[in-house]
Amino acid sequence: MHASQGRSAGLGLALASAFAFGGSGVAAKPLIEAGLDPLHVVWLRVAGAALVMLPVAWRHRDLVRSRPVLLLGFGLLAVAGVQAFYFAALSRIPVGVALLVEYLAPALVLGWVRLVQRRPVTRRAAVGVVLAVGGLTCVVEVWSGLSFDVVGLLLALGAACCQVGYFVLSDQGSTDGADGVEPPHPVGVIAYGLLIGAAVLTVVAQPWGMDWSVLGGTAGMDGTDVPAWLLLVWIVLLATVIAYVTGVISVRLLSPAVAGVVACLEAVIATVLAWVMLGEHLSAPQLIGGAMVLIGAFIAQSSTPRTPSGPVASGPGTGAVEGPDAGPTAAEGPDTGLTAAEGELSAGRAAT
Repeated sequence: MHASQGRSAGLGLALASAFAFGGSGVAAKPLIEAGLDPLHVVWLRVAGAALVMLPVAWRHRDLVRSRPVLLLGFGLLAVAGVQAFYFAALSRIPVGVALLVEYLAPALVLGWVRLVQRRPVTRRAAVGVVLAVGGLTCVVEVWSGLSFDVVGLLLALGAACCQVGYFVLSDQGSTDGADGVEPPHPVGVIAYGLLIGAAVLTVVAQPWGMDWSVLGGTAGMDGTDVPAWLLLVWIVLLATVIAYVTGVISVRLLSPAVAGVVACLEAVIATVLAWVMLGEHLSAPQLIGGAMVLIGAFIAQSSTPRTPSGPVASGPGTGAVEGPDAGPTAAEGPDTGLTAAEGELSAGRAAT
C-alpha cells in the first residue's frame, strides 16, 4: 500500500474508532442505572467481545509463545484497567466529564517527566499542560467548593493512568517486518487482550452474582425505554470489537501521536451523544473547559520531544521495534524510558 493511501486508510480507521468508542458510555450508563453493577457491565462487554474474537485468537495462537508480555500488558491495562475504572466513574459522574478527565493523560506524563525525572519539556508542551489543567478546573467547576463527586473523578483519573498503555502497546512491533522479525498481528493482540481482560474481570467482578434479569428488561435513555439486550449488543460489537480493531490498526498506519490527535474527537462525540441521548447537559463553563482540555491535550501531544527511533529493549516474548513515525525508542535503560513514553503516549485514545 502506498504511504499516502496507508495514511488515508489510517485516518478513516481512527475516525471510525473514535465514533465507536465515543458511544460506549452512552450505551453503558443506562444499564448501570437499570441496576447492573458497573463491574458487571464491564465484564459483559469484555467477555462478550472475547467470545466474538475467539476464532481470531485461535488463528493467532502462536502469539502466546512469542509475545506473552505484550498480550498480558494489553489485557491488564488497555482492556481490564481502562474499562473497569471508566465504567465505575460513569456510575458517579457524567459521561462527558469522565472522558474529559482522561484527557489529562499527556499532562500527567509530561508533569512526571519534568518534576520526577527532571527532564526538560518544551515551552509549547508546558502551555498545553497548563491549558488542560485549567480546562479541567472548569469541567469539574472547582469554584463550587469541590462539590463534584471526588470518588468519580479519582476513578476517571485511574482510567487515564491505564489508558496510556493502549497506544504504547498498540504500536509494538509496527516495523518488525523491516528487520526480518514478523510483527505481532494487531487483531490477534486485541483478541488475546480481550481474553486476558475477561479472565481478570471474571475474578474481580464475580458475574455469578449479577442480576441477569436486567438484561431481559428495558433501560431508560432520557425518558425512552430501550431493550437492555440491544444496548449490550451495541457495547460488545460496536463499542468494543469494532472500536478496538479499527483503533489498533489505525495506530499502526498513523503512529500513536497522530492517531491520538484524531481520537480527540471521541470526547466531543461522547459529550454530544450523552447530551442528546441521556440528557446530560453540560454548563457553558464546562463546555469551555472541555474545549481547553482537548486543545491543551493536542498541544501537549504534538509538542512531545522526538529522538531517532531504534529497537525496543526487549526480554523474552517481546522483541518489537518502533515505526518510523512512532517517535523515540522504548526503554533502553533507566534514563531513556520516559523519553520513549513521551513520544508514544496518546492524549486522545482513552480506550473506553
